Amino acid sequence: MERCQNDGLTFDVHDGGPSDGEPVVLLHGFPQDASAFDRMAPLLHAAGLRTLALDQRGYSPGARPPGRSAYRLRAVTGDVLALLDAAGLERAHVVGHDWGGAVAWALGAWHPDRVRTLTSLSTPHPAAVGRAVLTSDQGLRSSYMALFQLPVLPERLLLAGDGRALRGVLENGGLPPDVVERYVSRMREPGALSSALAWYRAVPLAARDTVGEVTVPTLHVWSTGDTFLGRAATERTRDHVTGPYRLEVLEDVPHWIPELAAERTADMVAAHVRGAS
Repeated sequence: MERCQNDGLTFDVHDGGPSDGEPVVLLHGFPQDASAFDRMAPLLHAAGLRTLALDQRGYSPGARPPGRSAYRLRAVTGDVLALLDAAGLERAHVVGHDWGGAVAWALGAWHPDRVRTLTSLSTPHPAAVGRAVLTSDQGLRSSYMALFQLPVLPERLLLAGDGRALRGVLENGGLPPDVVERYVSRMREPGALSSALAWYRAVPLAARDTVGEVTVPTLHVWSTGDTFLGRAATERTRDHVTGPYRLEVLEDVPHWIPELAAERTADMVAAHVRGAS
């Protein structure tokens, strides 16, 4: 597969590995794209798995609708269901990082019949994050999200001086220079950053899209070097999973787990998939 469609939008799909392998959907976050899994995917292929990495809504050039309501969690999870349908897959293993992790949690709660296993990299269960915002330092860690919900200003700040601020955030997070330049270049495409930020601007609409308990086998991978998502929400995530659950902690790894801990993460995902077979 190279593309799929949903809601009149066209999404880029990176399909790799053995065609008869267990299918694993890979969902990136902000401000990445499917290339976030460029190091992980070949390792999953070597383990006999097929990967379908989706350039999500707002990131695929053919899928940048206007307005924040188009980026509600119900809408973006629908894109993944459309991917599964287009691939002829009844179910798949779902791996998500950052915002992709939020999508993975929603899929596991709302569509357990389509999710074989769930793996969330960095991102705790949304309900656990909401609770931690009120009771821990998570509110401070998430304060940038309030800025991102403002109109126009975030684009000007992040892209000023050829993307100096955005580049600095990614570099300080330990991403390699070539990866930083790829993400910054992508966000400088016309309309790209505004579409990516629409995920944040849709947050006030989240009350309509409550994510409940997850029953599918779940792996949560969190890293102690994550400046955006803290331990409190991570530890509360177990309370929102009624199926088999395992937490793995990566010491001293920054937020960007798919790029910076690809080998260890691929091993954990492959073992998680095998354990559900």
